[in-house]
Amino acid sequence: MNLIEYPDSELMAMRLADTLASELNAALNQSDRVTLAVPGGTTPGPVFDALSAVHLAWERVDVMLTDERWVDESHPQSNAALIRKRLLTGPAAAAHFIPFYREGGIDAAVTALSAELARLLPIDILVLGMGADMHTASLFPDADGLAEALAPGAPACAAITVPGQDVQRFTLTAPVLRGANSVHLLVKGEDKRAALNRAQGLPAAQAPVSCVLDAATVHWSAA
Repeated sequence: MNLIEYPDSELMAMRLADTLASELNAALNQSDRVTLAVPGGTTPGPVFDALSAVHLAWERVDVMLTDERWVDESHPQSNAALIRKRLLTGPAAAAHFIPFYREGGIDAAVTALSAELARLLPIDILVLGMGADMHTASLFPDADGLAEALAPGAPACAAITVPGQDVQRFTLTAPVLRGANSVHLLVKGEDKRAALNRAQGLPAAQAPVSCVLDAATVHWSAA
């Protein structure tokens, strides 16, 4: 794990956006198409705001989420809606976005999207967040479906049910996350720094984020 500390979240967002833009340009110089996977949530929003304004060959970039609540884009908890608002604007509006939610149910989507995404793997550039409970993407401790999503032979996608949450979740699985060419983990706050430290000594079943830590560059700010 490579840890980069920042004095504040504003500088972290600017520096990470610069890093992602540089990596996207480098990847586009090597390949016809490049895959960028990003999280939902509020923490990466400023990163997306800065990255969306960068001029690069966005029309050759395939953007996907790391995970999604199983709701359509009109729902206030939709990660896809957030990505369209914060990342797929300005120059970045030319990117090809792959939303996960679709009619027909989550189990059918797992099968269809696992096959569809196979042609885009490995992910070129992956951005992840982490919760204080040490989850990443929608790989939550104690979730129904976690063991299958962590398994070495897991398909690209999995359905996850989190105890106490009334909305099912859809996530990229651990092999896909671990297999990304470049992994960035965005962490903010002292509580999450403490969780990050704990995760390094725990198995993925208890701390799912640990499945990517060996390959990740962690970007952290206290506030």
